[in-house]
Parts: sequence; structure tokens; C-alpha cells
Amino acid sequence: MTPFRLLIGLLLIITSIQAAQARTVWVDDKLYLPVRSGAGTQYRIIENALPSGTALEVLQEGDGYTKVRTPKGTEGWVSSQYLSNTPIAADRLKQANRQLEQTRKELSQAKEQLSKVTDERDKLESAESNLSDRSQELQKELTRIKKVAADSINLDRRNRELSQENQKLRNDLEVLTAEKERLEASKESDFMLLGAGLVFGGVLLALIIPMLKPTRKTDNWA
Repeated sequence: MTPFRLLIGLLLIITSIQAAQARTVWVDDKLYLPVRSGAGTQYRIIENALPSGTALEVLQEGDGYTKVRTPKGTEGWVSSQYLSNTPIAADRLKQANRQLEQTRKELSQAKEQLSKVTDERDKLESAESNLSDRSQELQKELTRIKKVAADSINLDRRNRELSQENQKLRNDLEVLTAEKERLEASKESDFMLLGAGLVFGGVLLALIIPMLKPTRKTDNWA
């Protein structure tokens, strides 16, 4: 084994021993325990008597005495028979009361939270009901819009058909108008030809009629 591994092993052992020794004990009920400089009553007191319930850190355990560290940081020896591995009843009662009070506070907070959650749930249920009603209204509105849209499509189709028929009528009207204008123009032309014919006939008669009258013979004996 290398020196480095040996050193690491020793450090681990020392750490384990210190961890095992670093535990907490309490001065037993209704006592004022003196802290002495050594493990025995013959050693002087280095800290005044510790009241019951004082938490002490164990540094070393001996025969009938335990070396501890007090809350003030004093290290000394106390009689092991007056130490307890659990807090005294009064401290346990105080701790239980604190825990009970904490539990009550947590219960009160839980009740408040439950009340808020209940209110939020009721609001959500109300909102859901409103949304359901609104959804039904929107569905009806959508049905109506679809119907209107369908009617609009039919109207648009009918409008296109009427537009086509109107355009057809316009085309027919234009054809009839053009035919009328042609007929009127032809009629005027016929009237003009008739007038010209009448004029020409009148002139012709005017020329022919004098020629048809008998001419008087000249009396040479007169």
C-alpha cells in the first residue's frame, strides 16, 4: 500500500470517528448540570450549571462522564447519567406545540387555498356554461349565415341569368331598331322615288297633252 493511500485511509477513519462522536445530547429534566474541567467531581467547574433541556455536542465519552461542548463554546466534562439522547418533555411539548401551530397555519392556508380553488372552479364552471351558451348562439348564427350565403349564391346565379337575358333583349332590341331604321330609310326612299315619278309624269303629260290638241289650219283665202 502506498503512503498516499495509507494517509487517505487514516483521514477517512478519523473523519468517521469524529462523525460518530459529533452527536447531540440534552441535559435531563429538572437538573442544573455543572461543566467541569475533568471527568470527576474533583475537577473545578468551568461553566455554571446548565439548565434542563440544554443541547450539548458530544466530543468524547468516558467512564461515567462525557466531554461536551456547550452552546457558549465551552468544552468540559459532565456526568453521563444526567444526559438524555432526546430532548426533555417540556422541550418536546414546546416543539409539539410549535409543530401544532405550524400545522394549524398550514391547515388555515390550505383552507384558504381550497376556498380560492373552489371559487375559481365555480367561476370556471360559470364561464364554461356561458361559453356553451355562446357556442350554441354562434352555431345558430353560423347556420343562418350559411343559409344567407346559399341564398346569396342563388341570387347571384339568378342575377347572372337575368343579366344574360337582359343582354339578349338588348341585342334583340338593337337588331329591331336597326331593322326599323332600315325600313324607315327604305320607305323614305320609296316616297322620294314616287315623288320623282309623279313629277316626271307631270312633266311628261305637260309635254304630251299640247301635242294631242288639233292644230288649226291657216285659211289661205282670208
